[in-house]
Amino acid sequence: MSDIQHLRLLEAMLFASAEPLDEQRLADRLPEGADLDSLLSSLTRDYQERGINLVRRNGRWAFRTAPDLASLLAIEVEVERKLSRAAIETLAIIAYHQPVSRAEIEEIRGVALSKGTLDALFEAGWVRPRGRRRTPGKPMTWGTTESFLDHFGLTALDDLPNLQELKAAGLLDARPVMASYGNRAQDADPAEAGLEELDESELERRALEALQAHGELGES
Repeated sequence: MSDIQHLRLLEAMLFASAEPLDEQRLADRLPEGADLDSLLSSLTRDYQERGINLVRRNGRWAFRTAPDLASLLAIEVEVERKLSRAAIETLAIIAYHQPVSRAEIEEIRGVALSKGTLDALFEAGWVRPRGRRRTPGKPMTWGTTESFLDHFGLTALDDLPNLQELKAAGLLDARPVMASYGNRAQDADPAEAGLEELDESELERRALEALQAHGELGES
């Protein structure tokens, strides 16, 4: 198979996939001898000036609408509820401190987490369970998802503004608790973070149980 055919196959795989693909999965599906790095670079250049671009986000590749066209294609929809201030603060805390437990979120915010806050973020697809801490009570911890990165136009969590940038923009007050925002653990190994490793289905099941236990997820 020629390089052109390798490129066409790679392009087709990325188009056909319903989710971003990491390089290992792409390499496994390409014929032996295909230069994946070169193919990805070539495909990225080919789509650089088009209506869709090939982008790498959080170590995965996918086609996305060109940023300068996004506003022209946006569809306005009426939503039943907007994110509350508490939900926005909670999302920010999860993004900067993940993996983080409910109790830790409450400690950082200084107030109890109201009913429905985690529910709204979970249903939006922006947060997901990351595992349980190996501490008394084994609290569930939370982290952000690839949908979170996509929605906010981030390539990785490292693209989040740091402490100095937030202060310069006037978005950060002098409260000491916010200063810890610079300490992110975006891809911490579960064992190193003191988490109990669980598969995705078990994590989701336990997350639903945790939300129901706090009265944050209604009966469907």
